[in-house]
Amino acid sequence: MTAVVSDFDVKQTIMLDGSFGPAETEQLTAALNSDAGKLETLRDALAELETEASKGKLSAAGHVRLGVGNYLLGRCEKAADNLKHGDGGALASYYAAKSQFFIGLYDEALKNYDSAQKSGYNPGDCTLGKAEIYRYQNNPKKSWEQLEKCHGPVEQTAEYLYQRGETVALLVDEDTVENPSEQAVNYFERAYAADKTHPGAMFGLAKETERRGNDDDALELYKKAASRFPVHTGILFNLGVLYEDKEMYDHAVVCYQRIVDAQPNNQRAKLFLKDAKASNDMHIDEEVQRRKDRVHQVLNLPVSDFELSVRCRNCLKSMGILTLGDLCKYTEHDLLASKNFGEQSLIEIKEMLTLKGLQLGQLAMERPVIEERSTSSLSTEDQETLLRPVTDLNLSVRARKCMHRLNIQTIGELVRYTADELLKCKNFGVTSLNEIREKLVNFSITLRGE
Repeated sequence: MTAVVSDFDVKQTIMLDGSFGPAETEQLTAALNSDAGKLETLRDALAELETEASKGKLSAAGHVRLGVGNYLLGRCEKAADNLKHGDGGALASYYAAKSQFFIGLYDEALKNYDSAQKSGYNPGDCTLGKAEIYRYQNNPKKSWEQLEKCHGPVEQTAEYLYQRGETVALLVDEDTVENPSEQAVNYFERAYAADKTHPGAMFGLAKETERRGNDDDALELYKKAASRFPVHTGILFNLGVLYEDKEMYDHAVVCYQRIVDAQPNNQRAKLFLKDAKASNDMHIDEEVQRRKDRVHQVLNLPVSDFELSVRCRNCLKSMGILTLGDLCKYTEHDLLASKNFGEQSLIEIKEMLTLKGLQLGQLAMERPVIEERSTSSLSTEDQETLLRPVTDLNLSVRARKCMHRLNIQTIGELVRYTADELLKCKNFGVTSLNEIREKLVNFSITLRGE
């Protein structure tokens, strides 16, 4: 890590046609991350350079400084455009590649990484950049091959360890590595130990921590990662979704607004921002909310907390009934239709619910009626598609949480739901619904009723 000089002059570094290479960009990054006041200085300096550029007075070297500055602020579309007018040197090509990667121009980014390396930019950094692109192109094997080319000091850097962890995590179905999930966590932990300020290391750890159900620790890691520059949009998206889960909608709005400010054409961020603002504007009477919360607590009580016969417990377990709320979604007829569930078990259940002021069937409307789709007429390939895990859709955090809440494990289980049934899931909005529809189109299938 580069030591930060307290009197580092951000404006002079950006504005003057002096030395501007990897050392200066590293110092500039460190300055932004250590002193929030320098952020405004950078914005002002870039505004002056943009004025010169609009008048046709900015040199090629000036366009490189302008592009790097915009990249550090997350303005990757602007940065990529600025760097097209740069001097074509190693630094310009490298940051053009990084900017193009962030906006999804993967092929152009790969070419610029090659150009940067040929022009003398650090080969390890260029190789890591290409590995990241291949990973985003859903080609972890090729990403792994790039990482295997790295030798020497780069193998101990936080960036290398982070990229290694992200790639390993995608090799679940491959024979390349053993215990990929455990190895991924190990790499993220090593990356974090190497540099506790590395955004990627924090991002990787946060995702794994959240996946294991520890949202509070994940939130802190996401927050720390989001305070670093440049910030990856994935960090802000995941942080925003976690804030929404905690009903901290104003914080979520800030996350999505940061993405939109930096990337005005990011439609996904705009939709998330719209949803978060709508949720934030909802005003619920406090007393009504307190009553709802009390009912919610009762409905979430596990049925295992009550003294029931072994047969009754086994029947409820086989039906996937874990809480009183789950139980209230079933009628007497539903329970008696279940194998081995008799009148005595029904009496036990009704007595238990009465003690809590509940009754069978009162939440029956909330239990989706899942219609089985006949697969006999489907081709072997289509039937195999329905058996694929829902993780193959590569859904966003918010949509994945809905799949988890509904216990949807396969694509076949997902397409048994209608759009309205999915929209009833907590924090699942139109944005997530459209995302799922788009993903299913790739497999030529739709949700039930569409």
